[in-house]
Amino acid sequence: MRQLSTKLIAAVFALSLLALLFGCGKQELPEVSEPSTTGAIVETTKKVKKTDYNRLTGLDDLSKKGKGKRPIAVMINNIRASLPQYGIFDADLMFECLVEGGITRMMAVYADQTKIPKVMSVRSCRYYFPIFAKGLDAFYICFGCNPTLGKQALKNTEIDYMDGSENYDTDFFGRDAERLKHYSKEHTAYLKGDKVPALLKKYDFRAKYAKGKDEYIFDFRDPKTVSDKECTNVRLNFSKSYYTTFTYDSKKKAYLKTHTGSPHMDAAVNKQLQYTNVFILETNVAPFPGSQLVKIDWKGGTGYYLSYGTVREIKWHKKNYDAPIVITNKNGKEIQINRGNSYIGVVNYDSTVF
Repeated sequence: MRQLSTKLIAAVFALSLLALLFGCGKQELPEVSEPSTTGAIVETTKKVKKTDYNRLTGLDDLSKKGKGKRPIAVMINNIRASLPQYGIFDADLMFECLVEGGITRMMAVYADQTKIPKVMSVRSCRYYFPIFAKGLDAFYICFGCNPTLGKQALKNTEIDYMDGSENYDTDFFGRDAERLKHYSKEHTAYLKGDKVPALLKKYDFRAKYAKGKDEYIFDFRDPKTVSDKECTNVRLNFSKSYYTTFTYDSKKKAYLKTHTGSPHMDAAVNKQLQYTNVFILETNVAPFPGSQLVKIDWKGGTGYYLSYGTVREIKWHKKNYDAPIVITNKNGKEIQINRGNSYIGVVNYDSTVF
């Protein structure tokens, strides 16, 4: 009887939490405690149109048809049972965050709508990913969605999005026939990346940047070391079972990514993921009371910025849904970022090991 009472109390608490979150009206979601690296460089003195450069990397590598167009953010399955992935090597930005069960999920962001490859496997939304995507003015693509916080985030942020599981339009989504023989079905959905411009047109979504959003996401500069402190290896402990490590390759001038001890590969091009910039954003990350769902304080925290074999301590903040992430020094002044692709890992405080 005592055990039953405890379970009832926990259930009532969880229902109360959901009632607070989804009561009525538009509410803020939970906050606190609760590319290629080889593109041509735009010279810092060169005067260019805002729409002519890659605003996610600072590189001059957009196709003619890709100029002036908004980024595309795609949810990526990252559970080990779903590996390997396809089409993620050339993402300009890659986010990685903890989700329920101690695993991670990723969000690949592409600046050029016309150069997105086949992307697999595409997976479901968790509430903090569309919040990060909204700050980039990105069109958001997922395959499924958490029915509580995830759905609320899509509504509250007013982000343009397509959920392939709700609208399984075979012009744009598919199931890999070979994978269906060996993988669970949830690991087989893919996006026909080359069809994204047609998707936006067919469903009447805005293809171009919103007014005032066609600026660099960072204060980019020509690449160089970011401090006098060398850093060739780092580990992000997302959970007891999932971690990401980066090792600096001095020849490639990039950090090579591993997935829980193994090289993190894009099987379509047979290349290990690599990044010019690695951002480790530390903040409050923890399960909701009485739930496996993870809550992340997406408004800011501390962390580290790695590039060119060096590291510096940073602070970061995101003002609201529409605002991008801002990277600053410990005194709160925005810092310059090396041109190139970037990885952004969001972890709990004290989860970084050098």
